[in-house]
Amino acid sequence: MNVMKSLLLLSLVLLLIWTGSCSAQRPRRCHTPPLLSGSMSVSAREGQDWAIAKYRYDAIGQRIRVWEFGTYESKSFHLNMLFLFREHVVYSMDYKNRTCQKNPLQSAFHPSHIPRNASWLAQVVLGGSSAPGEGLLVNTWTGDVPETAGKYVATVTEFGCIPVSTLYYTPQSGWVVTSYFNAVTGIEDPEQFIPPSFCDGVETEEENLDFFSGFFSL
Repeated sequence: MNVMKSLLLLSLVLLLIWTGSCSAQRPRRCHTPPLLSGSMSVSAREGQDWAIAKYRYDAIGQRIRVWEFGTYESKSFHLNMLFLFREHVVYSMDYKNRTCQKNPLQSAFHPSHIPRNASWLAQVVLGGSSAPGEGLLVNTWTGDVPETAGKYVATVTEFGCIPVSTLYYTPQSGWVVTSYFNAVTGIEDPEQFIPPSFCDGVETEEENLDFFSGFFSL
């Protein structure tokens, strides 16, 4: 698999792992909205690697669409990918050159959730708290990812279970910082989940992009 896809895959994994909720006293686990659109930024290796991505998340149809551009190992990249879990395939598309790559995707889809090992850290207001509407009430969770020897600190909105930011650490990648923004519940452009016409007839390649294993079983 092309190494320049690493930030895309990591940002997508982070999107699908972290969500949160609350009660009047102590936050409780919950799922993100089943239909979610938004954007995210990802930074790794102290800013040497970075990416900006747009995403569409459909837990009902088990589909994810991601557009991303950035820099990885001093090389610029642009990616456009469609993950169809029910069909067990992932498309990598280049609209400029009208080329399409199709790979098997064997991992099962699991709706975004707080991992079972998550521990609640704190509830804070981002921005101001002196008057209604000045700030955003959020909850912060932490936990381990045994499969990667990783650790995370995730912040989500109190109302709506929308991801705000994530700090994720593994010995291999170091700290990766992800910030989420412009999140909207619902999908205004469902046609983005349909492969373009230039993908028709493309044969499935042998390489399996099975990078979701381990994360969704938490």
